[in-house]
This record gives sequence, structure tokens and C-alpha cells, in this order.
Amino acid sequence: MQKRKLGKDGLEVSALGLGCMGMSHGYGPASDKKEMISLIHNAVDRGITFFDTAEVYGPYINEELVGEALAPYKEKVSIATKFGIQMKNFKQVLDSKPEQIRLSVEGSLKRLQIDTIDLYYQHRVDPNVPIEEVAGVMQDLIKEGKIKHWGLSEAGVQTIRRAHKVQPLTAVQSEYSMMWRAPEEELLPTLEELGIGFVPFSPLGKGFLTGNVAKDATFGSDDFRSVVPRFTPENIEANQVLVHLVQKIAAEKGTTMAQIALAWVLYQKEWIVPIPGTRKLERLEENIGAADVVLTLEEMNRLNDALAKIVISGERYPKDYADRVGK
Repeated sequence: MQKRKLGKDGLEVSALGLGCMGMSHGYGPASDKKEMISLIHNAVDRGITFFDTAEVYGPYINEELVGEALAPYKEKVSIATKFGIQMKNFKQVLDSKPEQIRLSVEGSLKRLQIDTIDLYYQHRVDPNVPIEEVAGVMQDLIKEGKIKHWGLSEAGVQTIRRAHKVQPLTAVQSEYSMMWRAPEEELLPTLEELGIGFVPFSPLGKGFLTGNVAKDATFGSDDFRSVVPRFTPENIEANQVLVHLVQKIAAEKGTTMAQIALAWVLYQKEWIVPIPGTRKLERLEENIGAADVVLTLEEMNRLNDALAKIVISGERYPKDYADRVGK
């Protein structure tokens, strides 16, 4: 697989990464650990070198899974994890106090079975801790060899600028897909200006852009989509116009919908590395195939013209989650 570089200090990773969250968190019950370890090994064998997790996924069990699975490949892969969200009384609480970051990094290093974290994100901006203070802790952790690079997840552009002045950011992670194009307005131009890489999560619209979300789909209480406005029956129905567009392009190209959706993201900038997640080998292989799909400028223009006329129904987050984004 082709490689791409994130940030000016040259974190080189596979053009597609693997988001590991859904293996044990957010999309129903956790999958069988042995099966997921096998899946991660298959990803490495097929050229993926970039794996994404976080301490809050589970919490903790996703980092443990990733650590065990990647232990044989320590020199061949890059692992990204995140701090800043703690579970307290079964609720997510933002906490990026320096002492908590210190506890988090030690816990992540142990669970991931590594000496240095390749990319360490603040999972969400903590309004109670100045970003300059967080960046200062990251600077110290880099000097101490605990982490190599750092980044922000779902942060606003002013926060990104302030953080970058203290300790240059390697990457910013946010949602981005044909279904959610808001990063194009301010975020992408800012990252390009500053030389920061972009790691889109949910590049398949939380599964919607695969065409496999039925109009009458229902989601269990342990599936995050059960509280996402975008996935109410009426919004799934309203957004079928997007499904039909992607289906049409995929049929013309002889590819799958997922491959078109991922190829579209990859086309945007050479410093973008999407991290689709999956629990199935056939989906992993399908996603990897997207790296070989070539969209011409004419095809992209036609696709973007059609996308511009589609209004997506339903917000991507419930209010309490949305309130933590773009700070």
C-alpha cells in the first residue's frame, strides 16, 4: 500500500489506517478477541501500518486488544491513542489536567505494550484546561520519549492554532466523508496552512455510505447510532438520495460504494489518512481496495457537483456530544 506523511515532522503511515474502536466499543457488543487479533494481523499483512484506538474505548479493553495484536509488529506499525475522556459514574467526563494526562499516558503505554506512543491525541478539548497547558505537557512527554507526535480530535481552528504555537501538531482527527463535509470550510485550509495532517474518522458515514443501512434499520442501546439523529428512520429515508448517487458511481467504475466513498476522501489531499473501522475480513479487504481506485478530475467534479445539491438530513451527534466539538 502507498504511504502518506502526516505533519511536517514526517510521521509516515499507510494511506489507509484501521480504526479499531468498533471492535470493542460503540457498535454493539465487543467482538471475539481472538477474531479481532486475527483481523488486525490480516491488516498488517495487507499493508496497513496505522492503527487507531483510545483509552476510553471499552474503556481500556480496546487498547489492550490493539496492544496484544500488534506486539509482534512493534517496529513496523504506528499506533495512535487518545487521552482526555474519563468514565465517571458511567458517564464520559472531559479531563485533561496535567496530572490526569500523566496517569493516562502511563496506562496507555502499559496496555499497548510499547515504550513510546507514536501519535497521542487529546480526545476532546477540555474547556477547564488551557490548550497551551496541554501542549506544554505534550512537549514534556516528547522530550521524555513517552510519545513521538501529538494531535487533537474534533478541535476548533483557533484551538489548533494556539496549540500548534506551543508544540507543533502532527495531526488533527475529525469526522469527514461525503456525508459530513464541514471540515472543508475552515479546518482543511487551516491544516494545509500549518502543515498538519488530517485523519478522518467515519469516512463511510458510520456505515451509511456502504449502502448496508436499511431504511427500517434499528440499533441496539449499545450501538452509538441509536442516539444519532442522522440514523432515525425518517432521516435514513431522506438520505437515500446520497446512497443512490454513490451506487451509480460505483456501478460505473465497477467498484463498491465503500470504495468510492474512501477514494473520494483520499483524493482530497495527499496529507489525509482516513481510518475506516470494521470487524470483518471481507470489509477490510474491500476498504483496502479503495486505495487502488482512481477517480479522474472529471469524475470528481461530477461527483462534487451532485453532492453540492444534496442536503443531508439529521445531525451527526446528539446535543451533549455536539457541545464538545469544535472548541
